[in-house]
Amino acid sequence: MNTCFPWGHEGRYNDATNALRRRFPGRVQKVSVDGGFTCPNRDGTLAVSGCSYCNNETFNPDYCREQGSIAEQLQEGMAFFSKKYPSMGFLAYFQAYSNTYAPLDVLRARYEEALAQSGILGLVLGTRPDCVDAQVLDLLAELSQRCYVMVEYGVESVNDTTLARIHRGHTFADTARAIEETARRSIPVGAHFILGLPGETRDDWLRQAEVVSGLPIDHLKLHQLQIVKRTALANEHRQYPERFHLFTPEEYLELVVDYLERLDPRIVVERFTSESPPELLIAPKWEGLRNYQFAHRVEKRLAERDSWQGKVLATA
Repeated sequence: MNTCFPWGHEGRYNDATNALRRRFPGRVQKVSVDGGFTCPNRDGTLAVSGCSYCNNETFNPDYCREQGSIAEQLQEGMAFFSKKYPSMGFLAYFQAYSNTYAPLDVLRARYEEALAQSGILGLVLGTRPDCVDAQVLDLLAELSQRCYVMVEYGVESVNDTTLARIHRGHTFADTARAIEETARRSIPVGAHFILGLPGETRDDWLRQAEVVSGLPIDHLKLHQLQIVKRTALANEHRQYPERFHLFTPEEYLELVVDYLERLDPRIVVERFTSESPPELLIAPKWEGLRNYQFAHRVEKRLAERDSWQGKVLATA
């Protein structure tokens, strides 16, 4: 078999590092920033307690928690990464809560504050599918004419039963509509999924890969289910642990490889695992296994199986 795959390098899946190198001339790093947004699942529009698995402290770095201005947060984050790579470029990653959920003038002001910082090449905006409309997407399309803009949707599952169970407050049809409308404006689309949500099966997750492949998604993040403190899911896990199957690294590795075989090779895979802070993580505890280490295991297992991203689609 030719070892050069459709994504143009020998790796057996379409990884984010090489994808960024194809898009940008130099090294690029995302810098997380808390834009001061909230979420319809927290401000009372839909609910006040958030999605059942969600604790935003699990991915907000310390410099964001200190609630400095957007400019201050970005300057601190860029200074940290620049110590290792002085010539690096940066993307402002609005990650906490729903970063398209505000009036248009507020959105524009906060995005422009980020883009005004020297070294910022663009925006990555984490949000919910029900927090975009035509006006918001048109604003992002306007910004994308002068810088890189990606919208990263929290999708989590393609099953409406699961979405209701984890208190998402929207359907998968809402997600598909948002993704298609974003892509129609030539804005890159990212999507985030959790593998291991209660009530779902291996067949559900493999079917999910096929559903994802049928949507105009550019970047994908996969995370294993983690139970973290101060969430509704943590309470359910304490009361009904039998409802949950939490993966071992070995089990999850086999699932991920099977998933990749069913995933369209055009889709860039950014992550496979979540890394919640130890002080917040209840289970599963994988002894400090980092995403880059797990990614090496994925490459090795794909090679052992003489497989690659999209193999099942190619041979169907």
